[in-house]
Amino acid sequence: MRQIEFGCNEVLIEGNHGIPNLKTFYIGFDLGKYRLDSFSEIVMDALVDFAFGYHTGILKQYTRRKLIEAAKSLYSIKEINDYKTNYIDQNAVLEDSDPSISNKYQKRGEFGELILHILLRDYFQTTPLLSKIYFKDSDGITIHGFDSVHIGPDLTNENDISLYLGESKLYYRKDGDAGKYGIKDLVQDIESHFDVDFLKRECILIAKKRDSYSSIERYFDKNSVEAFKTYLDKKNEYMDLLQAVGLGKLKIQEFVNSITVPLICTYESKLFSSFKHDQINGFKEEYHKEMDTLHSLLKKELNKLPTNNGQIDKSNLNIVLILFPIPSKLELLRTLHNKLWNQQNA
Repeated sequence: MRQIEFGCNEVLIEGNHGIPNLKTFYIGFDLGKYRLDSFSEIVMDALVDFAFGYHTGILKQYTRRKLIEAAKSLYSIKEINDYKTNYIDQNAVLEDSDPSISNKYQKRGEFGELILHILLRDYFQTTPLLSKIYFKDSDGITIHGFDSVHIGPDLTNENDISLYLGESKLYYRKDGDAGKYGIKDLVQDIESHFDVDFLKRECILIAKKRDSYSSIERYFDKNSVEAFKTYLDKKNEYMDLLQAVGLGKLKIQEFVNSITVPLICTYESKLFSSFKHDQINGFKEEYHKEMDTLHSLLKKELNKLPTNNGQIDKSNLNIVLILFPIPSKLELLRTLHNKLWNQQNA
């Protein structure tokens, strides 16, 4: 039975495209009204899981104080706090193409990564191996370049486990082509992050955090202690693997063959200006057409990347494209920032 952590299936509509490496979702409607508020509640439910990962244990139950702490941990990141002050509080949104902005947190807020986290947990049954927010809050530095580091089922063999190294974009474009630009920028991330030297450095950085987890001796939740012990064993196995890659003891090709690369593009789509809700005739046809177009663009852009000896063939990576069209980036971020701000001040 599929494990649902946060109940996304109650709010999100999942597309059925018959393509194994394409997953698409959008927030559903009720009586013609977009269910953004219901989705934002799911995001708040996932906040502790996202902010702390399993570093402090399996947090199936936690106090309100822990939720406040999780909200504060996001706003301790200067760029996220600045985004709210400079854009959300001014009822504005940053266009991703703005050349004066290079910091990716300012371009997308942290919510692009959070949405990726939630979808991986609910629809891919992954477990977070590392929480960037946990370390960003505690030591003030970004620990790795990937937007998610999870472990979960191998999509090609359900009996195997895979390491998920994900990338995310949350885009708005005045010209209405946010999805296309999001795809192209995701491909740029693939080009830079799956460079052999970069990948080795990242593996070493991640592996260095192997002891930054609550020990089983200090773990007091008797209901989940066995599950946490199993998790720690699996965590150590993957940390050993990452260290071996970083030190050159394991072939890069063997490592790459064993990983899954989820790419999520959350983007403002013209679909929702043409159709006020999803029950209008023609919506589903146009929705599928747009998803297929972006998936084809991804394959086209990946095939443009050079394939040099000693480097990874990016077009052969086990990539899963996740498309998440939304009516308004401003509306989404305003709703999430307001709930998050209220939560940290609860």
